[in-house]
Amino acid sequence: MKSLILLWQLVANDYATRCCTSATLDLKTVQRRTEHEGLSFLTIALPSFGKDFQKSLNQGAVDRNSFKGFPFARKSGKRLGIPAFLQDFLGLVFNPSTGVLYDKPDIDAILAVRQLTLLFSKVLFPCSDARVREAMSNYVACDADVKRVDSMLESSDIEDFRRVSALLFGSLFAAVDSDVYHGKIVPKHGPGATADKLRANAKYRQQSWTTRLERLFPFGEYIFPSWSYYDQFSDVDIREPGAELPVRVISVPKTQKTPRIIAIEPTAMQYVQQGLMECILDHLGKDYNLSRLLGFDDQTPNQRMALDGSLHGDLATLDLSDASDRVSNQLVREMLRNHPHLHEAVDACRSRKADVPGHGVIRLAKFASMGSALTFPIEAMVFLTCVFIGIERELRTPVSKSMIKSYLGKVRIYGDDIIVPVDSVHSVIHSLETFGARVGADKSFWIVRFRESCGKEYYEGHDVSIVKVRRKFPTSRKHVPEVISVISLRNQLYFAGCWGTTKWLDDYIRRLIVHFPTVLPSSPVLGRNSHLGYETQGEHETLHRPFVKGYAVSSRLPRDFLDGPGALLKFFLKRGGSPSVDGKHLERAGRPYAVDIKLGSRMSPF
Repeated sequence: MKSLILLWQLVANDYATRCCTSATLDLKTVQRRTEHEGLSFLTIALPSFGKDFQKSLNQGAVDRNSFKGFPFARKSGKRLGIPAFLQDFLGLVFNPSTGVLYDKPDIDAILAVRQLTLLFSKVLFPCSDARVREAMSNYVACDADVKRVDSMLESSDIEDFRRVSALLFGSLFAAVDSDVYHGKIVPKHGPGATADKLRANAKYRQQSWTTRLERLFPFGEYIFPSWSYYDQFSDVDIREPGAELPVRVISVPKTQKTPRIIAIEPTAMQYVQQGLMECILDHLGKDYNLSRLLGFDDQTPNQRMALDGSLHGDLATLDLSDASDRVSNQLVREMLRNHPHLHEAVDACRSRKADVPGHGVIRLAKFASMGSALTFPIEAMVFLTCVFIGIERELRTPVSKSMIKSYLGKVRIYGDDIIVPVDSVHSVIHSLETFGARVGADKSFWIVRFRESCGKEYYEGHDVSIVKVRRKFPTSRKHVPEVISVISLRNQLYFAGCWGTTKWLDDYIRRLIVHFPTVLPSSPVLGRNSHLGYETQGEHETLHRPFVKGYAVSSRLPRDFLDGPGALLKFFLKRGGSPSVDGKHLERAGRPYAVDIKLGSRMSPF
């Protein structure tokens, strides 16, 4: 913890120098409260301060009911309009007496406050057992809330949802529906874990299926590489709906305040989900309008629109809380009701039950949690429908094809990051919440000129994105993930202009690894990035390319031998005409259990 406090001090001094102010008193506060409250002050209390600061930016004034746990500054016994903590930086952004945002606040001070409060907001420290239990209870409560919202929807709301979704996605769904009908869906296995605990190559030897899948995706057609292998699958377990394996709900590290809750799907379900997702995204990419309204693999359009919104003030950025867990299955059924084959296919590969630790097996009202391959595209379609319902109600004009086209460049959705015009934002929020979504007030912006989307933040056209510590600091070269993380942190802080912090990190890293050369960001060698170029230690005698000695990440896939019909099936399911990238994919497969770093001489990329 001492190294984290020292890091905070160095970053604070770098930004104090940039803003021509001092952080001495702030450092004393951090040291005192961390000693008293422990690590949670850095990972929970400070990020809460940062969120309240962003909320105040969006409101144009400091909310005196915010910044709980941080007393407001006083002068001559009178309470000022800003907190005492970081007041020298805050005083460059807000009027200290009134707490009102300046017409031209100091951009470096905005960046400083965000960096100093959110620096440790995403460290992968485990949550306490009590917080994990609370997160599981919230998962169950969220599903109950989905049922409640379903019961409260008016028939007019449902009719509007059907109509607008048909206008937006009718052609797309018709194309996918046709592919399902003609048996063109090619399934595939994802890289992650499954509820039945099959991994990597073992997934190609699965012996479990469901009667719901059997109707559209017969086991013999989708698991047998050929019907000649029929006799080798005599132990297949075709499960009735009541006997289906539920998704396995688990927690994974996110922040120390709360874990991320995901649901691990059964092998059979995710196998078909992956194929359907690929088909949907393929057709969506060919649709001129939808490909500009929805994003799935490129965040930069959302980031550019957030930049434009901060510069001109015409676009709002919205963020949803528990986005995937609040998408109702009933809404998805309404969206797909006119396309029977696609509707049945999506329903067949949707898991209906979840095994929640501490709560047993529950029946799900939500469409799916994070973990299903269909969650990302389906939730985006539901949110886009809600957005245009909100726009329609704001304009009091029915949505039309021409209206949809006129909003290209003004509306875009990437997961739960939503961008909409400011003049429709209140109606859009009301529409989203009517259909069960929950808009995060502390991460949605439209009033002043702060915008955030897909990991980038802007204020009046200035990039105020920050660097975050992801892992604890390593104490040995054997702590490989931590070593890789601290080197990445060093390079990010270097490009952020934190020169004093970077110098200290250079010395810290050199005590862990002797060879720490200056390299390009694209180099496979773990090294220091610099605006001044890179170093070389020789030149390859035949390729005439420079090389440098240093450590590079190395990993080895676990042993997982596959032969027989499973190996033939894997061949038939590969995408493209090229051979597999890994020539030993039938001997080793899956995600590495661990990574290592190895010393060697490696050539610099062009």
